[in-house]
Amino acid sequence: MINIYKTINGELCQLEKPEPGSWVSVYEPSQEEFHRLTEEYGLDAGFVRSCLDEEESSRVEREDSQTLIIVDTAVAEPQDKSEVYQYYTVPLGIINTADYVFTISLRRNQVLAAMAENRSSHIETQLRTRFILHILMRISAGFVSYLKQIDKISYSMEQKLKGAMKNHEIVQLMGLEKSLVYFTTSLKANLVTIDKIQRGRVVKLYPEDEDLMDDVGIEFRQAAEMASIYSGILSAMMDAFSYVIANNQNAVMWRLTIITVIIEIPNIIYGFYGINTDTLPFRASWIYPLLISVVATAVVAAVLWRYRKF
Repeated sequence: MINIYKTINGELCQLEKPEPGSWVSVYEPSQEEFHRLTEEYGLDAGFVRSCLDEEESSRVEREDSQTLIIVDTAVAEPQDKSEVYQYYTVPLGIINTADYVFTISLRRNQVLAAMAENRSSHIETQLRTRFILHILMRISAGFVSYLKQIDKISYSMEQKLKGAMKNHEIVQLMGLEKSLVYFTTSLKANLVTIDKIQRGRVVKLYPEDEDLMDDVGIEFRQAAEMASIYSGILSAMMDAFSYVIANNQNAVMWRLTIITVIIEIPNIIYGFYGINTDTLPFRASWIYPLLISVVATAVVAAVLWRYRKF
């Protein structure tokens, strides 16, 4: 799908046909739209294919009058129609030309969708460099927002894991840890791309854009540091709670063993008195074996309770 936007009188408006200074948002393009991008708009076919490659790494490339910027963006999707979210990254391609700024992705991008829906965001599409920096700022903010969500989820799961005895919570933590690995790897690659942009060799930076460029670099570095810290905390927490689950299971097995031993004592005593012999004491009445069973059970229970481990 191809959507065209342009800032008119301070508001982001959607257009039917592109005009100089427009933002062309492309996601899930069909084969016909692919040819339209390369033939009608004159985009480099290799650039467009790179934008649509899920495995494409973050980088900057320049060809003639076109500049390709590929950055990884954070994505959160519900997993298996449940409240549990799956976090991962997908590449977003930004192609800067003499007249337009193209954003191309294989699927609908949440960051760009939010920008398109917020019509009064005071973003000037005509200022292409500043507009690209605003996109990068929104991407870094998306990483930070999802990292905070992951931190809250891990904290709530930490409260549940204190009495857990199953692997369900550990599996969920493994999913969060995998998401943090994706985030950390993508943010490191994005930082290399941001550093190249910051040098001003691939995208012309104007003096009024320097502060915004610095803010973008700071935001991405903050996100990368947060991802690294959260990943270390989550890894340590998984190791700790795997031992907690093992200890909880040991406690249950200990209690079951105690119950088994206590219940077995009356069986043993009545088993002896069931032997066909006259040598056992107190065979005159069934009351005596009952009293012996009660006393023995009470003594054993008191001893085991005294030296209990859990």
